[in-house]
Amino acid sequence: MLQRAFPWVLRAAWAVIPAVVWPALGEGLRRHSDAVRTTCAVAAWVVWAALLLATLVPHPVGLTATRCGSPLVFAAAVAAVATGRPSVTASALAVAWSIGVVVLIYLPQTGTLFVNGPAYPNERRFPLAPPGALLLGPLELAWLLAAGLPVAALLLLAARAWVPGGIALVLAVAAVRYLGAALHGLSRRWVVFVPAGLVLHDRMTLVDPVLFPRATIESLGPAPADTDSLDLTQRAPGLALELILRTKVPMERATPGKRRGEEGASARLLFTPTRPGAVLAEAARRGVRVA
Repeated sequence: MLQRAFPWVLRAAWAVIPAVVWPALGEGLRRHSDAVRTTCAVAAWVVWAALLLATLVPHPVGLTATRCGSPLVFAAAVAAVATGRPSVTASALAVAWSIGVVVLIYLPQTGTLFVNGPAYPNERRFPLAPPGALLLGPLELAWLLAAGLPVAALLLLAARAWVPGGIALVLAVAAVRYLGAALHGLSRRWVVFVPAGLVLHDRMTLVDPVLFPRATIESLGPAPADTDSLDLTQRAPGLALELILRTKVPMERATPGKRRGEEGASARLLFTPTRPGAVLAEAARRGVRVA
């Protein structure tokens, strides 16, 4: 019941943002020119409508968009509160609601919902946790540039600051083109159960997705601390799972900065899903032995 209700809770939380957050934003923008206020209002409505549609039609692209766009709501609420113009009630409600929406969108269950949108009925995808090294600055900086530069460009152009606005616009296009693609790559990393077995789809560690046929799977379970299995976790935080196979399966590991990968084979490997318990439950349901 909770799984069926979760998508609608997420959609409802996003749908009421204009009624809950806009009163504070409107007061915060009151001292600005008509052009700036109009630009902010139009941009806010466009982003809100686009991300509402993304929650109604789940897709990995929508996951990237919502996880890039939702923190902007929190940033805008904080900026409006910092002006001191909104009332205490409007300020508290805008900040608290925007925090709640961001938390909902970044829950592992949200990732599972979005990546399974275009999946076949007999598939079940589970996102992989982001590499640990990216969580300590690079990921936040990429978001700041990919999401913040377009906002800065719009505001500068609306304020008729043509030169800095034009520079910001050029930088924003480049940031969305390259950093946006990199952020979207994180939304396309998952382990997927298919009728033939289990597939690891992770371009950060493997050149191509690798199928592990069900007949070759010995067991799947939490990884022991002293395991020497092939580590494909990218040092992601969370519980790593160990996949043990009866025979070695060939795979080509991705090599950063090189077009060709490192060819090899392994019968034991590690990966870190965002919902390890759900992965093990799905494995058991499909007849895979859970260690």
